[in-house]
Amino acid sequence: MNIGKLKYQLNRPVSIAPLVTFRILFGALMMFGALRFMQQGWVEELYVKPAFFFKFYGFEWVKPLGETGMYLLFMTIAASACLVMLGLFYRLAIVVFFLTFTWVELIDATNYLNHYYLVCLLAFLLIFLPANRAFSLDVLRKPVLQKAKTPAWTIGILMFQLTVVYTCAGLAKLNPDWLFRAMPLSVWLPEHTDLPVLGYFFQFKWAAFAFSWAGAFYDLTIAYFMMNRRTRPYAYFFVIVFHALTNLLFNIGLFPLIMITSTLIFFPGETHEKWLGRIGYRPGTGVASFSFPAKRMLAPVLSVFIAAQLLLPFRYLLYPGNILWAEEGYRFSWRVMLVEKVGYATFYIKDSASERQTEIVNGNYLTLFQEKQMCIQPDFILQFAHFLKKEYETRHGFIDPVVTVDAHVALNGRTSRRFVDPEADLAKIRDGFRTKKWVLRDDKTPPQTLTNNSLPIGRAQ
Repeated sequence: MNIGKLKYQLNRPVSIAPLVTFRILFGALMMFGALRFMQQGWVEELYVKPAFFFKFYGFEWVKPLGETGMYLLFMTIAASACLVMLGLFYRLAIVVFFLTFTWVELIDATNYLNHYYLVCLLAFLLIFLPANRAFSLDVLRKPVLQKAKTPAWTIGILMFQLTVVYTCAGLAKLNPDWLFRAMPLSVWLPEHTDLPVLGYFFQFKWAAFAFSWAGAFYDLTIAYFMMNRRTRPYAYFFVIVFHALTNLLFNIGLFPLIMITSTLIFFPGETHEKWLGRIGYRPGTGVASFSFPAKRMLAPVLSVFIAAQLLLPFRYLLYPGNILWAEEGYRFSWRVMLVEKVGYATFYIKDSASERQTEIVNGNYLTLFQEKQMCIQPDFILQFAHFLKKEYETRHGFIDPVVTVDAHVALNGRTSRRFVDPEADLAKIRDGFRTKKWVLRDDKTPPQTLTNNSLPIGRAQ
């Protein structure tokens, strides 16, 4: 396809109805999610109670806003999501939603989940899309805004993003643990044998293998089946079944609903017009144009965005060893439900001047959830070590403190192995994108048994 034909395909007018459906459902889900977060007390638990917050590299400057500030922030998220749903002051509302939601996600990296990252990306894309140009309160305020059509790329960019999520999640499952050991499903499914009907089968090893292989096939193919007119209705049925089942088995929040509703973008405009027509939708006339102030920046911004989405999931190839072990290049790569890790980390601090040494009780500084995450992720271990160095310098008068850690991790049902070089002075190691040489690779450390007085803690992801 030459450049001229590509431009024509990207800019050809199509029904705006899929964008309208996407806007309404996305806004409604995000509003519900923010209200639910406050109602469940998670704002206080995750953003008020902790005394220390782990950071994404380069975003150390993002801070929590205190109890009142955090609740105001979540109320702003809920209010802006509501405005997005209604299509009222849409452009301002989606920018505010993107900034506030992303700020919350950057406060503490231990709260990272794939679907939070996806929400940030979808919100960013919606800033550039004319999703309020039909069936919105903005149109009611200014009827001249109403349009029936939109350039095809405005829908295609959302389809692209979802295709990247599904495809990369499928490619990530093509690893020995998932395919040939049925891990971590071999650990997780037997915990649900009490479920009616399905629970009976979860006691058998073959069930974990069946779910593992079916999950890989689903992720690798579902977006492409959704693109095909003939297979689309059947594919969407499996979208509902797959995500309903994952919601039943695993505590993964709104992710199933986000995927079920977002995947509707693959249906043609005529179908969306029929659905929306039942609640009063009437198409207007004309084609929506891009009206964001910096119009000339549209192509460069979206080009960089697309390139990043295609490259980020594969940056793990730059690092040695098993990505599931050291997790270098793990985040932002759509590795969903691939890891069952348990471990512990005991920190020691020694005063270089007096040789005084003390053992740290992690719970004095971290919540249990934070400790679970920290013990099995190298960058968090390093961040906590640097925090302890400053803590003992300022509060306990240690001179040039040396911080070491005794850390062990068990990955996907394997025997526990030492995770970090116990001789490494973590206080002198700087974080960054280079290979973490102080992390012991899982194939080069002898297996060890966890001691009874060091209970393993960890997380599934």
